[in-house]
Amino acid sequence: MNYTETLDFLYSKLPMFTRIGEAALKKDLTNTLALCESLGNPQETFKSIHVAGTNGKGSTSHMLAAILQQAGYKTGLYTSPHLKDFRERIRINGKMAPKAFVTAFVKQQQKVIERVQPSFFEVTVAMAFSYFSIEAVDVAIIEVGLGGRLDSTNIIHPEISLITNISFDHVSLLGDTLDKIAFEKAGIIKSNVPAIIGSYTAETKPVFFSKAAEVGTTLQFASDEYQLENLRTSKDELVFSVLEQGKLCYKDLKLDLSGSYQQYNVPAVIAAVEQLKARGFKIEQAHVYNALRQVKKLTGLQGRWQTLSLQPRVICDTGHNLAGITEVLKNIQATPHKHLHFVIGMVKDKDISSILQRLPIDATYYFTQPSLERALPVADLKAQATACGLNGTAYASVAEALAGAKAHAATDDLIFVGGSTFVVAEVL
Repeated sequence: MNYTETLDFLYSKLPMFTRIGEAALKKDLTNTLALCESLGNPQETFKSIHVAGTNGKGSTSHMLAAILQQAGYKTGLYTSPHLKDFRERIRINGKMAPKAFVTAFVKQQQKVIERVQPSFFEVTVAMAFSYFSIEAVDVAIIEVGLGGRLDSTNIIHPEISLITNISFDHVSLLGDTLDKIAFEKAGIIKSNVPAIIGSYTAETKPVFFSKAAEVGTTLQFASDEYQLENLRTSKDELVFSVLEQGKLCYKDLKLDLSGSYQQYNVPAVIAAVEQLKARGFKIEQAHVYNALRQVKKLTGLQGRWQTLSLQPRVICDTGHNLAGITEVLKNIQATPHKHLHFVIGMVKDKDISSILQRLPIDATYYFTQPSLERALPVADLKAQATACGLNGTAYASVAEALAGAKAHAATDDLIFVGGSTFVVAEVL
C-alpha cells in the first residue's frame, strides 16, 4: 500500500471512535499490550509525561512540549484527534512523522493487526510509541484519548501524571457524575509517579486523594499553589503573571494561545515544569518565556481560539462539551463585535440540549453537520436549536455554512465556527 491506501486501510478497516463512536472502544488494554509486545515494548525505552482531563489536555500537552523543546530536549508529542493531517497525532519537535514511516509501520505490522484486531486508536498509540523509540526521543508528552484508566495510552510509566480538569463529557462511557468521571481519569495515577491536578471540585478532590493513597504517590493541586494575576489579551496573546503561594515567579508571561480558558491550564503546566526540574530536567525560566510565546509555531497546534481571517473576524475553537462551550462564550463576549454569526455542527453523543440552551439567542446561526457517521443530522440540530429559541438556516456542509455566514456578516461582525472538533477540522 502507498500512503493514501494505508490511511484508507486505517480509517475504513479498523474500528474508529471518531467515525462510529462507542462501538470502536475496547474495555481493556490487552490489544495495546499485545501490539506493543510484538514491537518489543517501545514505550519502555523513553521518558514520558501522561496528560488526561476533560478539557485542556491538548493545550497543556502542547505547552509542555514547547517548553521541553526550548530546553533542548528531543520531544515527542502524541495527541488526538487530528484536524487536517493524520500525522498531527505523532510529532517530534513539532515535525510530523514521515508518511514513509506510517506506511512502513502498517505494512510491517499487518499480520499482527489482523491477529489482534485492534481499534484505530490502539494502532496509532502503538505507532507513536514505536516512532518515539526508533527516533530515541528524550521525552514524550502522551495525551490520553478518552478517560484514562482504560485508555490505550495507559501502559506507560511516566515521569508525571497530569490531569487538567474534570467536567461532563462522554457520560455514557465515563459515568454520569463528576466523581465517576474523576475515577476514570485518575486511572493514570501510578505508584511513585508524582500526580498533578490542574483544577478540582468538591466531588473530584476525594477521588484523587483516594487514588494517590491507593497506589502510593504524591498529589499536587496546581490551582492551590499557582495563581495568575493581571490577565489580559494583547495582540492575540494572553498576557499574565504567575504567583507561587502569593510570591511572583513569572512576570508578564506571553502565551500565543489567546483563549481566556488557558488560565486554567497554565498552573498545571508551571507545576509540571517544577516537578520535571526536581527530577533532573534542566529547564530555565527563559525556556518557559520563549516557549509560551510560540506554542503554535513550535508544536503545530491549531484550533484553539484561532483567528482565521479579519473583516469580518472569523474565529474557530474546538471546545465541544458544555464546559468548553461555556468558556468559548466568555471569549466571544470579550471580543469586540457588532453582531455574532455562529456556524455550528455537532455529533450525536454530546449533551446537545444543555449546550444549545446556553447559546445566545440574539446571534444568527448557520446550522450544519461535519462529514462523519457520528454527526448529528443538520435537520435534527436545527429543530432542537429552534426549540431553544435559536434562529438560523440549515446548510448541507460546513463549507456552505461558513460561506453563508461570510455573505451575511458586516466587516465589524464576528463569525464563530465550532460546536465540534470535526467542524473546526473542516474549516481548517
